[in-house]
Formats: sequence, C-alpha cells, structure tokens
Amino acid sequence: MKKLVVLTGAGMSAESGINTFRDADGLWEGHDVMQVASPEGFRENPELVLNFYNERRRQLQSVKPNAAHIALADLEKEYDVTIITQNVDDLHERSGSTNIIHLHGELLKARSIDNDNEFYNCNKDIHLGDLSPNGKQLRPHIVWFGEAVPLLEKAAEITTTADVLVIIGTSMQVYPAASLINYVKLGIPIYFIDPNPSIHKSDFNNLEIIAEKATVGVSQLIANYL
Repeated sequence: MKKLVVLTGAGMSAESGINTFRDADGLWEGHDVMQVASPEGFRENPELVLNFYNERRRQLQSVKPNAAHIALADLEKEYDVTIITQNVDDLHERSGSTNIIHLHGELLKARSIDNDNEFYNCNKDIHLGDLSPNGKQLRPHIVWFGEAVPLLEKAAEITTTADVLVIIGTSMQVYPAASLINYVKLGIPIYFIDPNPSIHKSDFNNLEIIAEKATVGVSQLIANYL
C-alpha cells in the first residue's frame, strides 16, 4: 500500500467556516499575534489569551468537516495515509482520518503551565483558577510562537517515507512546518493545492500545482492524479 503524506494548513478548514486567524493586516481576530499566541502574551494577560481560545473552541463546536476532509479520510481505503496538520481543530478526526499529527497542538486539549507532556481533554472554556491535577493553572494545548514544536521530528521522519506528498491550504511561510517539504525522497510526486499558490512549479522537482480551494482541489487530485 502506497504511503500518502498530507500536510494541511488553515485553508483546509476555511470552507468549514473556521476563521484562518491571521488577516491581511497581520492581526488575529483583531489582536496582535504576540498578544494571544506567545508565552509572553500569556504572562502579561492570561485572561485575554484564555478568552481568545475559549472563543475559538466554541466556534469549533459549531462547524463540520467539509468535503475535502471527508475525501482524505476515504483515501485510507487505498493508501496508508498520515495527515500532518498545522490546524488545531479536530475536523480531520471527525471526518474519519485515523493517523493525524497536530504540529501546533489541539484546541480540544489543555495542559498545565509547567508540564507540556501531559494533556487533558477539554471541551469547555478554560478560566483563570482552573487547575490541572498537579495544582497548576491550565492553558490551551497550543504551540505558541517561540515554543518548541515537539512533534516536528516525528513529522519529518514520516515525510521521508512518503510515496506521494500532498500539501493543502498552507502558505508554506510558517516555519518549521514549511520545511517538511524538504524531507521527501528525490523524485517523489508533490501536489500543492491552494487558491493562491505561494510556490512555483519550478521550485521543486515533480511538483504539480492545483490552484483551487481545498474541496475542489482534493476532488481534482483524486480524479486526475491519484
């Protein structure tokens, strides 16, 4: 069974109604990114940060996987599929995909402020004063700017085993996730699905660009290339 590695970003979930966080002016939902997505921001105003993610978590529970999520899950019938996602939502899980690496954490999990190896399921709001079993404040299980990406090594290792690499809905500007494309073996076909492609066909060997949103692009990928 061929190994299919799929790297997904914000554009994957946009058609489900999940905001892509960062606007053209660099603000996330009206906030400077470092206010709501950095350890410093959390130290300065933990309540603001907790509320920001509480709103994202509530929004997540009001949306559903789109046709692209479902099509990727269906590919498990024919391929050994691993999805490496920059998204913190659970739409890949809800659509039926079984091998998912969340590079940037998960909205529906929380952890203690002093232990990033132990996570707790979290479907509700997190407030100041909500403590983990070890008595420390809970925070969202999200990888913030300036923090290590613990699953990056595992993701890179899996990317080296790909027979096919598919990249969907990511600008390829966010590192270290964007570096994963460099781990594929020479000659492996790469498919890049994004309505506004940030890379060119000549940038990589065996690269095919499908300049479409995720639902249309995944459908074309399956019909024409896989």
